Amino acid sequence: MDKILVRGGARLTGEVEIGGAKNAALPIMAATLLAPGVFELTNVPSLVDVNTMGHVLRVLGAQVTHHDHSLTIDTTNCSYHEAPYELVKTMRASVCVLGPVLARHGKARVSLPGGCAWGPRPVDFHIRAMKALGADVEIEHGYIVASADRLTGSVIHFDTSSVGATENAMMAATLAEGTTTIENAAREPEITALADFLNAMGARVAGAGTATITIEGVDDLHAVEFRVVPDRIEAGTFMVASAITGGDVLLKGVVREHCSAVISKLQESGAEIVDEPGGLRVRGPVWGQSVNVTTAPYPGFATDMQAQMMALMAVADGTSVITETIYVDRFSHVPELRRLGADISVDHNVAVVTGVKKLSGAKVMATDLRASAALILAGLVAEGETEVSRVYHIDRGYEAIEEKLAGLGADVERVRE
Repeated sequence: MDKILVRGGARLTGEVEIGGAKNAALPIMAATLLAPGVFELTNVPSLVDVNTMGHVLRVLGAQVTHHDHSLTIDTTNCSYHEAPYELVKTMRASVCVLGPVLARHGKARVSLPGGCAWGPRPVDFHIRAMKALGADVEIEHGYIVASADRLTGSVIHFDTSSVGATENAMMAATLAEGTTTIENAAREPEITALADFLNAMGARVAGAGTATITIEGVDDLHAVEFRVVPDRIEAGTFMVASAITGGDVLLKGVVREHCSAVISKLQESGAEIVDEPGGLRVRGPVWGQSVNVTTAPYPGFATDMQAQMMALMAVADGTSVITETIYVDRFSHVPELRRLGADISVDHNVAVVTGVKKLSGAKVMATDLRASAALILAGLVAEGETEVSRVYHIDRGYEAIEEKLAGLGADVERVRE
């Protein structure tokens, strides 16, 4: 098992390339199951979750080749309809094969998912969406079992905005008979990217990026080439890395409007963020100011940036209040940040962070993907060495983060425990 060692004190400078978005790549990979043919995806990050989804597709009959940052997916002979527990348990996003497999084959058997250790994230919305489209759906021995001769367009209303359920409903509805309207749809950039991919395949999806998405069903779709959008969470993480170290970093390939909420809070804290050809330059303050943060569905402040922002607030001037409204128990990183000297108190879904002048390196344990990033960020400004264990979490969402940080001047390395 690997661990990452961070020796704090370096000011980050230079350029970093932001990779493709994991949370866009995964549903796009699943959407290739809707049609036979050879798909070419580019700007795909080399991540554990992408490899896991590739294994899921292979089990379903696809041929998947990953070279550099490109994926070739041949779905010509996809005839199997079961996504097994052994794979789905390791990554919740695997459940998004439910919609495309059901729509193409008229039946699907997908294991109930696993994933991060914190917080229940039920698949009820996915199941309700399939039922709304006319499928018979049952839970049998830990599997979602769905069937339909052909799905039928319908109105799908989500009580709470759900990215995964919106994606599953969109994909299933592309081959349904008639028109489907998704109300209170998720608005994230990854939803828009999936809609662009589906439309390139011949689907008729309108309204992506708004709360109402309309899909006119078609009889068939075809294979295409497609480039995955940049990862806004990786971009936000490196923005915080520059800010927390008082650095001067050019982030290349980032889409500014995808990161508006994070940019706004960083500017409020004292960072300077400037548009440059090909990217954004982030200059951190000598000592940032505390800001209050409340997570919210896009275009609000992303829950996936909450832990990183908390690391920044741990060394800011003043006291900040961080309110988590998406996954109310997503504070497993707090005890580990305290081990580094952070002053944080938690009451239910609210964390109060009083900035300290310095953090001190210590041994800490990563508890989930974004917590891993937060601990590394804190280590960048902690005195001495911070040892972050269980970093297999971070490999699910960041490609070679230690190499990218080292390229900016950080004293960081990955070693075997």
